[in-house]
Amino acid sequence: MTDLARRLFAEFTGTALLVAVVVGSGIAAEQLSPGDVGLQLLENSLATVFGLATLILLFGPVSGAHFNPVVSLADWFLGRRDGTGLTLPETGAYAFAQCTGGIAGAVVANLMFDVETALSAKDRATGPHLLAEVVATASLVALIFALVRTGRATLAAPAVGAYIGAAYWFTSSTSFANPAVTVGRIFSDTFAGIAPGSAPPFILAQVAGAAVGVLLVLVLYPEPSGEAAPTSTSRVPGELDRDA
Repeated sequence: MTDLARRLFAEFTGTALLVAVVVGSGIAAEQLSPGDVGLQLLENSLATVFGLATLILLFGPVSGAHFNPVVSLADWFLGRRDGTGLTLPETGAYAFAQCTGGIAGAVVANLMFDVETALSAKDRATGPHLLAEVVATASLVALIFALVRTGRATLAAPAVGAYIGAAYWFTSSTSFANPAVTVGRIFSDTFAGIAPGSAPPFILAQVAGAAVGVLLVLVLYPEPSGEAAPTSTSRVPGELDRDA
């Protein structure tokens, strides 16, 4: 298997498992705590915090554990000047692997709980929700690349997991902050689902948020400092040697 194929497989599998965690814990929360939406959200968010952190540790040394097309896009943009980060074709390949992985993860979660795979009917595309997605995604991108540019990439697993857990609660959208996760969640008509018509506005808001996050990084950390990740920012969010 070539290096790129190995990285794409890691992104597909990691994103699939991430969506399986999000959707599966949402289904479990509905079944365990019927009628208590607050408790359902707590159960869903805790599972996501722990699941995301461990998945970053598992797949970071292979692909950087992006699991998110806007993180891959930011990696390409920030690294284009000095030849680090993903190339543009790699960015497209990462995004495809992530989105297909997200769909696969939702289907697997449905199968594990014997829930029919169906398009979600949960409309989410309100003005406040879209603003929340801009804020959530901007902060996520800024956090990841602040860690990378200051030589603290090894903290990404707990930091990103903790941030997403907090963002479940301080954003009205419960912080999707990820186009691949958004696409995957279309395919589960459960607690964690999103209606197909709501997904495009969410993704546009996430792209806009990523642009804001990149701008924040360029203002706050115009050049990498400290002990940067070994060779390239494509090793976001974990430090790794992807040529090993």
